[in-house]
Amino acid sequence: MATNNHSSNKIIINNSEELKTCVVLGGRGLIGRSLVARLLKLGNWIVRVADSPLSIQLDELDNDDNSLLSQALASGQASYFHVDVRNKAQIIEAVEGAVVVFYTDTLDSCTHDFYSSYTIIVQGARNVINACRECKVKRLIYNSPADIVFEIGRDIHKGDESLPYVGTFGNMLTDLKAQAEALVLCANDIDGLLTCSIRSSNVFGPGDKKLVPLLVHMAKSGWSKFIIGTGKNVCEFTYVENVAYANICAEGALSSRMVSVSGKVFFITNLKPIKFSEFVSALLDGLGYQRPMINLPASGVKYFIFLMKLMHLKIDSTPVHNVLELSSCTRTFNCSSAQKYIGYSPVVSLQEGITLTVESFSYLAQKPFLTRYHDFGEQSKANKLLGNGKVADILLWRDEKKTFTCFLSLVLFYYWFFLCGRTFISSVAKLLLMIIISLSLYGRLPSTRSGVNIRRIPLSYFEISEASVRNIFSAIGYLWNSGCHLTESLAQGEDWNAFLTVVALLYCFKVVIAFASLTLATGVALVLAFNVFFVYEQYEEEIDGAVMSFFIQARKAGGWFFMNLPGPLVSLLPNCRTSSHKQYCTSKTQ
Repeated sequence: MATNNHSSNKIIINNSEELKTCVVLGGRGLIGRSLVARLLKLGNWIVRVADSPLSIQLDELDNDDNSLLSQALASGQASYFHVDVRNKAQIIEAVEGAVVVFYTDTLDSCTHDFYSSYTIIVQGARNVINACRECKVKRLIYNSPADIVFEIGRDIHKGDESLPYVGTFGNMLTDLKAQAEALVLCANDIDGLLTCSIRSSNVFGPGDKKLVPLLVHMAKSGWSKFIIGTGKNVCEFTYVENVAYANICAEGALSSRMVSVSGKVFFITNLKPIKFSEFVSALLDGLGYQRPMINLPASGVKYFIFLMKLMHLKIDSTPVHNVLELSSCTRTFNCSSAQKYIGYSPVVSLQEGITLTVESFSYLAQKPFLTRYHDFGEQSKANKLLGNGKVADILLWRDEKKTFTCFLSLVLFYYWFFLCGRTFISSVAKLLLMIIISLSLYGRLPSTRSGVNIRRIPLSYFEISEASVRNIFSAIGYLWNSGCHLTESLAQGEDWNAFLTVVALLYCFKVVIAFASLTLATGVALVLAFNVFFVYEQYEEEIDGAVMSFFIQARKAGGWFFMNLPGPLVSLLPNCRTSSHKQYCTSKTQ
């Protein structure tokens, strides 16, 4: 079904120049949009945009090219076809009379349905090939990802077109796309159809629905602070407009019937390898998110994701695994064949492509911290648990410099008091002596030295206000009174939940002291304090759900335990005095 009249495959411009007809299959996808815009700008093509939506919808992704595409649709230079690649008749209607078909990705998003993916990717490629042969199409250019030669866990250094398909693919979609590419290449020079394949590496740009949104999602979840792996691995990224240009270069080479092009594959990149962490940093920094700073081992993250899946927590592991592979392996490609045989060279630099991508995703930009909470009017549970104050800001990594300074200071104190081999009193005495000596030497320094003014420490730094002293003693008094009330409540046996909680905490403390020294326990507590609350804030719902499931199971186990207690013992339980347990205890004693 077409939205415009397609009775003629050629029209005349200025009564002198004839336009050739081409079909961009998947023309509303990432590569397809850019390719359509570039073909229209060339001015010597009638462009048929074919894709799965029932009708074409111009949206904000078309932005600069919106008027160009709408004018072309109105003038007949462009037209739209609804094409389901599983329906051969619809493909034939779209490609009839065309001289070239550019075949880009027609699968909208990741899916775990093998049958649906197979019929769209593999069977769809077979239908496209057959339709091109029946309609006497001269050239077919297929777009596949460079992932089809990448084996999990193995690096690729300047890989060229001689690389074979891997034995084990990273995911199902890559496997199916490799099969589709093989079908297209095998169809070369049959019934006059010339084919080739463009293998682009990590395509990004405006309209990207995979890589950039995933990185932003990970940044919003707090993962932007971490570099997964060593951070030294190098990858190749390709701006989408360069992929579109490579398709046009390949068409020109195929039209010359070059033997070195037909039936061949060509790697396409921006010709500028970059560390994965640097690429992510450039994108996230442009959108206002934090640059990665802390290294995490890739194997540890994989085990964490595996544990999350075992706990049946909500996580889509497929795109996360893709990022893990990108961040832990090196993948660089040699594009000399594309440069030599089809005349490819990037038309947009990597830095310019990143800038244009950031501008197109401005709606995903990070809001300032205070603005976010003023907008939503609520704070995280971890923040509330820590008192919504300076302690919360430090332990939740609100200000990384302040948090790291605090953590480093505590580590130094931990070493000074626990690991240096001195007694506590000796450590305190030496620390005070060092402070006094340092302050004395600092006070004897001249006011200026080498032209630099040396600021004096005012006495107010060492003074404690009456209000601060009053607050300190009020806090001590509050803690003391709270402890007394808790002790009284436990002694009277009124709150068994509190009793069991205290007993569990004391028992855990006893176990820690019994099996580990106080020094080790303090060190572990110090490390956990700067990690547990941060992780909890990122996954509050998942962790709360897991804890709730644990308590439900524990409550069921407790009910089973009480059901199997002897009747006289049940009647002595304090809970039998409550109205909620009277009937249960009475039935047990009877």
